[in-house]
Amino acid sequence: MPAHERKENGTLNSRKFLLLILSATAAVIACPAQVDSPDAAAQWWSHVSYLASDALAGRRTGTADFVKAAEYLQAQFKAAGLSPAGASGYLQDVGFEEQQIDNAASRLDVVYEGQAVSLPVGSAAILSPYAGPDTTVDAPAVFAGYGFAVPVQHFDDLSGVDVKGKIAVVLAGSPPSVHGPLRAYFRTAAERWKQLRAAGAVGVITIQEPRPQNAPAGPRPGEGPRPTIRLASPELNPLAGNKLSATVPIAAADALFAHSGHTLSDLEAQAEAGKELPKFSLNVTIHAHTAVKQFSQFTAPNVAGVLEGSDRRLKKEYIVLSAHLDHLGKGRPVNGDDIYNGAMDNATGIASLIEVAKQLAAGPRPKRSILFLALTGEEEGELGSQYFAQFPTVPRAQIVADLNMDMYLPLFPLRYLEVQGLGESSLGNDVRAVAQLNDVEVQFDKQPDQNRFIRSDQASFVKHGIPALAFKFGWVPDSPEEKTFNDWIKNRYHKPSDDLEQPVDKNAAVLFDRILGQLALRVANAKERPAWYPESFFASIPRS
Repeated sequence: MPAHERKENGTLNSRKFLLLILSATAAVIACPAQVDSPDAAAQWWSHVSYLASDALAGRRTGTADFVKAAEYLQAQFKAAGLSPAGASGYLQDVGFEEQQIDNAASRLDVVYEGQAVSLPVGSAAILSPYAGPDTTVDAPAVFAGYGFAVPVQHFDDLSGVDVKGKIAVVLAGSPPSVHGPLRAYFRTAAERWKQLRAAGAVGVITIQEPRPQNAPAGPRPGEGPRPTIRLASPELNPLAGNKLSATVPIAAADALFAHSGHTLSDLEAQAEAGKELPKFSLNVTIHAHTAVKQFSQFTAPNVAGVLEGSDRRLKKEYIVLSAHLDHLGKGRPVNGDDIYNGAMDNATGIASLIEVAKQLAAGPRPKRSILFLALTGEEEGELGSQYFAQFPTVPRAQIVADLNMDMYLPLFPLRYLEVQGLGESSLGNDVRAVAQLNDVEVQFDKQPDQNRFIRSDQASFVKHGIPALAFKFGWVPDSPEEKTFNDWIKNRYHKPSDDLEQPVDKNAAVLFDRILGQLALRVANAKERPAWYPESFFASIPRS
């Protein structure tokens, strides 16, 4: 065959090959979700409307309103044809403890040569009940920089500092050299304490960062201090062995450094410049007593249903689709409204969980099983997902991925999909493929300093070595969508105005559901399990 004919034939064959690949890909991920029914948006919105209604009063974990929401989910999972995910049925009871610090009976004193400077508990010092309900400690204090090490990035603030038997005083942030998801992973109280405890510390005082201007608000309390809710299981206490866990604002922290030969302002300047922080004795003793005035126990369930896979071998493996069911309940009134409805956060995610379950249950069945999981206690610190990841209703070794929806914000048309974890595992290529079929462009996290990849329930799976993704509607800089997104974070996040009256693009939510269903089906039907990329830090976490 002449060369020019071989070239033309090769081009033709390449085109045919491409068409075959596209056809095969479409066949793999085809599902009823690709053809949206005329009332798909109305069905999706009906779930949001119930869950975010004033009647459910914000669905705070442990309340009767949360139980109503869980019962609604159980009924929806049954109606969709999902099977119970565990021996106890659709509901996995999670045990919680609620504790509140008795500020008047608690103390935190900085002692130098017998003279004590008291930091008033509740204002100049915030104590955590994780240390125990009635715990006293007297120990010398040492400044330990940021209080953690990240060997893969050649950063170690625990090298050359003796914290054994001492209270470690640390800055809340992290150095510029530790970036992306690693920054959020290592600066968490649990991970920081894990390293400090291994080095011999008996407690930790964290100097709180000043809140950046326009930063999103945290959970809004009522008129008084809000009790701390934690998991009742001792093996899930992230601060086990801690005799003092305190947070001190920068404005009150000078007393800690008064006899050290260093000033906090100098340390702040060094930190801001990205310089290595010194470590040194503070030459003071910390005397602290943690008292608790309120203690109670309760349960609030995760809700889990399974769509069993069709392949005799692969159906024993599970893709988890997750979203948290709880929100903040009632709190401080804003413009006369004290119900924190949580429409975007996260009734929308639960609505999508229901609708994708219905779509995939309609067939064809995936090869692997898909576990639909509505989680409790996310607003209290991802507690329900921590419990499920530790005590899953299916073998944890057989959970191959988590696809999590938390506040994905369908506020405008879905042209860009921001994916947390996009560059960490092979799931990134899966979501790129299904998004492209729907004419949606996938984006990396555009606000990496928010560290969203390990700030929601997917983090509980990641910490067990399970690949995961999370989602937000994306935008391009200087666009109306960027303004809408940022305005929502500033003005509605964790506020009563996250309610049913805000503008929502229901058709865009339906498109998101279609993409999510296709993604779940693609991963469920793939020959190989999802895997972390070798260069990802998360590949180093042992698979448990």
